[in-house]
Amino acid sequence: MSICVIFGGSGFVGTHLAQFFLKYKKFDHIHIADIKESPLRNLENISTSITDVRKKIKENLIPESPNWLFNLAAIHREPGHKDQEYFETNIKGAWNVCNYAEKVNCKNIYFTSSIAVYGPCIEPTGETKLPMPVTPYGASKYPAELIHQNWLNKSEDRKLLISRPGVIYGPGDPGNIMRMIRAIRKGYFAFPGAKDIHKSYAYIYGFLDSVDFTMNCKERLVTYNYVETPTETIDEISKTVKKIFNSKAPIISLPSKLLIPVSRILQVIAKNGNPIHPVRVKKAGTPTHIVPDVLKNLGFNFKYSFEKSILHWLEVHPEDFQ
Repeated sequence: MSICVIFGGSGFVGTHLAQFFLKYKKFDHIHIADIKESPLRNLENISTSITDVRKKIKENLIPESPNWLFNLAAIHREPGHKDQEYFETNIKGAWNVCNYAEKVNCKNIYFTSSIAVYGPCIEPTGETKLPMPVTPYGASKYPAELIHQNWLNKSEDRKLLISRPGVIYGPGDPGNIMRMIRAIRKGYFAFPGAKDIHKSYAYIYGFLDSVDFTMNCKERLVTYNYVETPTETIDEISKTVKKIFNSKAPIISLPSKLLIPVSRILQVIAKNGNPIHPVRVKKAGTPTHIVPDVLKNLGFNFKYSFEKSILHWLEVHPEDFQ
């Protein structure tokens, strides 16, 4: 029997990943281990457990040794957490997942890192760039990569896949892309920074294809960026949304140097009720021009430009746009 364990599998990405594995029968059984219950807990061939990766993972988590472990467990939302929380979860979690793999003799691990390890990227940035994270999230993800690589180096019969996705979006996700779509459909859209900054995003269905593709690669270690290609500017992205939804909304760019001080003042006044948090403003105006060179060189087929991803989303989950 082929078995996998998805740590952090109750979230947006983990739920889609488990559904993908079920649909294409990649595993006979899937165990979802997370600190919250999975929405898939009642499905056939799914088992679940309340598991906190910040703590030692029990060897008897499942009856048999898994064929694959998927480490998606992370604190990633910014803002919303104290700096130390990113390190407590992302680094301790890496140690505990790797120790669990060691004890149950699992030979294969897939770990989701992030393009946040690179820091701001004005120029096209591939996997050869030296990581230079500037946020607690990015600074906790790169050491977690190294912890997984240390596990790999202990035995030649092990395999490790590390993905560095951009911000993942798609059905069921109310994040940045959906917020932009809703704003444009309402008749307005403003963003901090220049219109020509590049922003790298990852459509969930394309990302799932990359997981399947790299699992079948012969290489023992694959570290790869996943973003839709080509990476477009925020102006191009917003114009695509306007075209798809037949909107005449004006696209306004506002200087980050003005918006950040204003958002800080609002944060003091409104506290948690502030709709334009300074961290969000800074992130929105930060360029992320990522290039998925490794996947290109391996021959991966990128199915989704940004436009194709939105059209596909409309087709498979039109209710999200009601």
